[in-house]
Amino acid sequence: MVHLYKEVQPTDHFEISLPHFLSTNERQLLTLFYQPLTGPEPISLYLTLWAEGEDLHNTQPMTHYYLMNVLNMPIGKIFEARIALEAIGLLRTWRKDEEDSRRFIYELSRPLDAPAFFQDPLLSMFLFSKIGEQAYRKLRKRFTRAVNKDSFNEVSRSFIDVYKPVHMNVPKDFGEMSVSKKQEYPFYFEQFDFNLLMSGLSENLIPASSITAEVKEVIAKLAFLYHLSPLDMQKVVILALDDNMKISNDRLKKAAADYYKLTVSKDAPKMEKTFIQGESPQIPLKASKEQDLQIYLETTPPLQVLRDINNGKEPLPSSVELAEDLIMKHGMPVGVVNVLLEYVMLTTDMKLPRKYVERIADHWMRKNLTTAKEAMELARTERDQYTKWKNENDNKPQSSKSGGTGYKNQQRQSKEIIPEWFYKRNKQDETKQPDIEKQKSTEERRKKILEALGQSDGEVN
Repeated sequence: MVHLYKEVQPTDHFEISLPHFLSTNERQLLTLFYQPLTGPEPISLYLTLWAEGEDLHNTQPMTHYYLMNVLNMPIGKIFEARIALEAIGLLRTWRKDEEDSRRFIYELSRPLDAPAFFQDPLLSMFLFSKIGEQAYRKLRKRFTRAVNKDSFNEVSRSFIDVYKPVHMNVPKDFGEMSVSKKQEYPFYFEQFDFNLLMSGLSENLIPASSITAEVKEVIAKLAFLYHLSPLDMQKVVILALDDNMKISNDRLKKAAADYYKLTVSKDAPKMEKTFIQGESPQIPLKASKEQDLQIYLETTPPLQVLRDINNGKEPLPSSVELAEDLIMKHGMPVGVVNVLLEYVMLTTDMKLPRKYVERIADHWMRKNLTTAKEAMELARTERDQYTKWKNENDNKPQSSKSGGTGYKNQQRQSKEIIPEWFYKRNKQDETKQPDIEKQKSTEERRKKILEALGQSDGEVN
C-alpha cells in the first residue's frame, strides 16, 4: 500500500474554518466519547485547530510544519490524525493543488450530542468495544436523561400551523445560500444492495413504506458493523417488526445484535483502521541499528532532532530558523534536513555554520534527495568533498580525519557506526536516581553505631 502521508507535505499551507464556536460540553464529548475511538493524536490535532481557529485576527495561512512543531508529531502522524477526524465526522477537508504546493481548508464540525451519539449504531458499538460495558453504561447515564412519554400525546404545532406565506419581492441570490449539512460522519449507505434485500421481503409482510431513508441508513450501518449480507439483513428486518408492522431504529439494532450473537460471535464486533499505522518505511523484522537511525531521522521533526543531539537542551533560535528555512523556503524533505543537521553538527564540533549547511543543501537539492537513507549514503560518498568545503569555510588546512561521526566512506556490508547521541536520547539521567544498595548499607551501619551507644531509633540523650 502507498504511504498515505505523501498526500501532504510540511510546506503545504492550510486555513481553518470554524463555523461555530465550541462549548465546554462539546469538549467533554470530544474527550470522553471520541478520544477512545480515535486515540489521543487526532483529538490533539482537533483541539489545536480549534484554538487556532478562534483567533479571529490571524488571517494568514499556516503551514503543516507549524503543526509538526506544536504537536511534536511527524507529518505522517498528522495526516493519519486528520483522516481519522474526517472519518469520525469532526473535520471536513478541501484541497487546492497549485504549481509547487497544495493548499487546504480544514473545517471543524461539532461533535454529535450524547443522545445522537448513542442512537448511532456504529459509533455507540465502537465506543462500547473500546471502553467496556461498565464505563459505557456510566457515560450513557451521565449524559442522557430518559423521559417516559408513553402516557403523553404530542401537541406541538408545525411551521405551517403557525405561519403563512406573504407575497413579497425575493432577492435573486436568496436561493443561493448554502444549506448546512446534517451533523453526521460520512457514511455512504447507498453502497448496500437494497434491491437484493427487498427482493426477499414480501410486500404483505413488510410494506415498502416502512423502509424509510432513515431506516435504510440504519440497516446499512448495521450490515457494515456486523459484516452481514443483504440476505442476513432480511432476517434482521423481520425480527425487528413490531405488532403494528413498523420498524424502529431501536428494534433494528437489537435484532441485529441478537442475530450476530446467535450466528457469528458472542463478543462485540471491533473495528480497525484500513490505512498503514505510522509512517515507518517497510523494513525487515530485525532492523539494523542504522535502519533504526534512518527511521528516526525520517519521522522526527527537526526541532526534536536538534534537542536530542544537544542532550535535550533547547536549540538556539538561529538553528531552528536554519532548519525551517531549508524546509519552508527550499522545500527539502524533513528526513533529508535531519540528516544534514546531524552530519554538519557531528563534523563541526556541534556547530551549524549557515554557509556550510547551505552549500551542502544546495548540492543535495540538485541531487533530488528524498529520503534520509539517500542522504546518509551520499554523505558517506561525498565525505572528502564536504570536508574540503568545511575547511574552506573555516580557513583551516584540510584534515583527513573523519571524527568518528558514522559517516565514513565505507561499504554497506561494513560495520555500521551510529552516533552516541542516538542511544542517549531516551535514557533518563541515572545519576539522579538513589542507589538503594548504598542506602541499605548506610542504614545498617547507623543502627550498629546506635546499638554500640546503647540507643535505639528515635532516642535522644
